[in-house]
Amino acid sequence: MIDGRIVSISAALMLALGVTAVLSLAVGAVVIPPADVVQALLPGTEAARPSHNVIIWDLRLPRVLLSMVVGGGLAAAGAAFQGLFQNALAEPYVVGASSGAALGAVLVITGGVTLASAGFGPVGLGAFIGALLAVIIVYGVAEASGSGSVISLLLAGVAFSTMLSAVVSLVMILNTADLSQTFSWLLGGLGGRTWEQIGVTLLYTAPGVAVIWMMARPLDALACGDETAQSLGLNLRRARLLIVAAASLVTAAAVAVSGVIGFVGLMAPHITRALVGADHARVIPVSILVGALLLLVADTAARVVLAPVELPVGILTAMIGGPFFLYLLARGQAWRATT
Repeated sequence: MIDGRIVSISAALMLALGVTAVLSLAVGAVVIPPADVVQALLPGTEAARPSHNVIIWDLRLPRVLLSMVVGGGLAAAGAAFQGLFQNALAEPYVVGASSGAALGAVLVITGGVTLASAGFGPVGLGAFIGALLAVIIVYGVAEASGSGSVISLLLAGVAFSTMLSAVVSLVMILNTADLSQTFSWLLGGLGGRTWEQIGVTLLYTAPGVAVIWMMARPLDALACGDETAQSLGLNLRRARLLIVAAASLVTAAAVAVSGVIGFVGLMAPHITRALVGADHARVIPVSILVGALLLLVADTAARVVLAPVELPVGILTAMIGGPFFLYLLARGQAWRATT
């Protein structure tokens, strides 16, 4: 049975996304009236000025859509990891994807690698491979511990991330000439992205998000604890593997195209649970909408708040996410992922 409240919330979020997208397409170095933006987007019509069509379709629309895809993907991955670890502090990079991607990207930048494949440019490909390899190693170490528990996975992720972050710092110290490009990627950004990159990101994000949504009921069981999940007949190792694999694939695709953008995957599930409750069948799709809206707003602000200077969007999400995290701590909610 369809829940009218969920439908209303989802409709409101989609309306907010649509309005925000139009405003994002309208603002920038060249301000375009929102009415012209809508006209340019309608099938069979064009904006009043030909130059506006180029700005909207070739420059701004790919960035707007990509911010939605990345934000929604990070939010879904965040919801999955928070449910898996039974910890509201968990976010998409908790099992080493961020540090692995950072090392892969930094090695490509400093090494002058020009290889591109699978639809990614050299830096994106390095980040994608680095993120997936890091997660595979972390998961393998957790399984080798013998317990295969979420605690083992979490500890392995923290330890490996710390080690990789140290290696990234070392590489940067030894290659100071590439610091500007390296910092630009590490702080996150969506400028200059193309339609091709949207397609590639969707190619990996869509199936990953679909698997996460399919695992909604196992996530509900896991959020109640391992003993409860086992009593319900859930294969813990298989469920964890599917959740980690799907969420990590989504995270790797997002970080490969946007760099490291923090806090979106942490905030969106929290906001969503306040709106729709803790049922993952509801949390996951609504989190996608919330995450898409959060990153779209942040990226739009990054473009215009200090125009003509463009801020890395990761700076803005951190400035928003930090106080949000402190708010959760103050209210004693930071350790409750399911309430």
